[in-house]
Amino acid sequence: MEGVFLKVLILLAAAVVASTIFRRFRIPPILAYLCVGLFVGPSAFGIVKDLEAIRFLAEFGVVFLLFSLGLEFSLAKMMALRHTVFGLGGLQVLISCIVIFAIAMAVGVTVEEAIVIAGALSLSSTAVVSKELSSRNELHKPHGQLSIGILLFQDIAAVLFLIMVPAFAGSDHEAIFESIGLTLVKGVGLFALLLACGRWILPPLFNEVAKTHSEEVFVMAVLLVSLMAAALTHHFGLSMALGAFIAGMMLSETNYRHQIEADIRPFRDLLLGLFFISVGMALEINALITNWHWIILCSIALIIGKALLIFALTVVNKHSKRDAITTGLYLAQGGEFGFALFALAFKSGTVSESVSGILIPTIVVSIALTPWLISIAPYVSKKLFGEAKFVPKNDYKSQLNKASESLSDHAILCGFGRVGQSVSRFLNKESLPYIAVDIDPYRVNEAGIAGENIHYGDASRLDILKALGLERAKLLVISYKEIDVAKKILHTIREKGYTIPILVRTSDDSSLEDLLTSGATEIVPETMEASLMLVSHVLTMMGTPAEHVFDHIESARKQRYQILHGYYHGISSKIVDDKGKALEQLHAVLLTEDCYATGKTLGELGLEKAGDPVEVIKHSDGQESSPSPNLVLQAGDTVILHGSSEQIERAENLILAG
Repeated sequence: MEGVFLKVLILLAAAVVASTIFRRFRIPPILAYLCVGLFVGPSAFGIVKDLEAIRFLAEFGVVFLLFSLGLEFSLAKMMALRHTVFGLGGLQVLISCIVIFAIAMAVGVTVEEAIVIAGALSLSSTAVVSKELSSRNELHKPHGQLSIGILLFQDIAAVLFLIMVPAFAGSDHEAIFESIGLTLVKGVGLFALLLACGRWILPPLFNEVAKTHSEEVFVMAVLLVSLMAAALTHHFGLSMALGAFIAGMMLSETNYRHQIEADIRPFRDLLLGLFFISVGMALEINALITNWHWIILCSIALIIGKALLIFALTVVNKHSKRDAITTGLYLAQGGEFGFALFALAFKSGTVSESVSGILIPTIVVSIALTPWLISIAPYVSKKLFGEAKFVPKNDYKSQLNKASESLSDHAILCGFGRVGQSVSRFLNKESLPYIAVDIDPYRVNEAGIAGENIHYGDASRLDILKALGLERAKLLVISYKEIDVAKKILHTIREKGYTIPILVRTSDDSSLEDLLTSGATEIVPETMEASLMLVSHVLTMMGTPAEHVFDHIESARKQRYQILHGYYHGISSKIVDDKGKALEQLHAVLLTEDCYATGKTLGELGLEKAGDPVEVIKHSDGQESSPSPNLVLQAGDTVILHGSSEQIERAENLILAG
């Protein structure tokens, strides 16, 4: 028992360290798990030699991955992108499979192996590409839509491949296609049966479960449905992952989809990490060293071949060459379903160890190169095919000059996203002049066709701002959500001595001082202003005179929203933001007779070591006192601390124990 516990502890520690390091260098965490598996497996340090127990649990990682995929499956999205999904996506998978199958047969593998290899290498990484698109804010750009459409079809194809692989086990070459046909028929039958159950049985079942108001019962019901569907397909000789995918599809049409997705994520991420570790364990270091030249050659061939194929198909489908080459580079890698297919095929004896020992590392190398390929895609597309068609390379500044020459006392809107467009609508209502600039050429094109006074350009460049009429403008509004972009625009304007008022929109007030130092006249943090708007409505509806409401709101703004900082945290509250910065919170410390601070003044406690986090002292009689060095604390007083979790912990220790 101790040996098993120690091995699990080593696996977890290695996974945490490796994934942290890999994320620091923007390398997909999938590769961290594979490396952990490789080094703790039997071919390296041999910490874990018995793979069967690991593989049993790891299979459920694929099950929950397919369940999540089913939850995210949207028929409406698929129909909206149907030309890309079934046209581009279908052709890409079909042609990739044919070419790879032919190459595999030419090098002498079996028919079954060739089919698995073709299916596995035709797929790209949905997890890596969709995350990169989201982080780069490119999901709604043309190459983003093309990538998502192709990935949607690849996900459907992955499910079909997972149905087919079990059919290869125990089948001779002559009966292989008959076995595949029978498996597909069983798959379609079970698909229809489970979808019918999902339509008529699951909604009332989950309505009853939801009425219990118990998270535990809800999670157990989700696990029961997904695992029962997986067990049913497994019973009929199909992949468990297929049943999980169908279960996800069934639940995706209910009102509980997002809650289910949140509840299932911890199970999925943990078990999926274990699956990739088990794949890494199956690799042989000696084989990697022996076959390194084949792995490099296959990786280069896979990346170049897929990129060129997707580029050609996208151009044939009448998309721009820029979008075509960008999409090709985004989808040039292998994917996580390739690992799943090879693992399933290796377990059933369909694929030999020598084949998987070369092609699994090939997928690993291609995924490792994906962030780099994505980062160079804009440069490659621009170098090969120049600027986008409707953004003339040398003419857009003259267009800006012409558009702004009749404007004076106007507003310059830097950024024309949701916020910029909202501002423009109210300016139009008042017939106030404005001119907008945005770096997204497609948004510029769409809004320009609709009659908006918007132009393409980089607002951080002084020549562009001058062309927009900076000297004659009354106000400049920066609505980009990226703080670095806003600061760059501010520096550009203030360094040249322009005194135009500049209004900056931010998501919160974390960069308030930086922006003010950089030259912002006013800053509007969206979350803070939303809170103030709610407060003003509450006070008004409670009968507070309008002038008092106005005074409260203006006072909060003048004090830089200090009254809105820090909250009493709950069980699920985060202590750091998305960037890893500590969030401010409130914490109450009740003084008893035995506390170190009782009978002492605040000045005697040395709270400056903790950053002086005392917000207010509430006395037992209901009165409040502002923090003062000479204030004597008494038993029954409550000290309200305000700061980061580290500051609060240090201050509480000083108050309680000295």
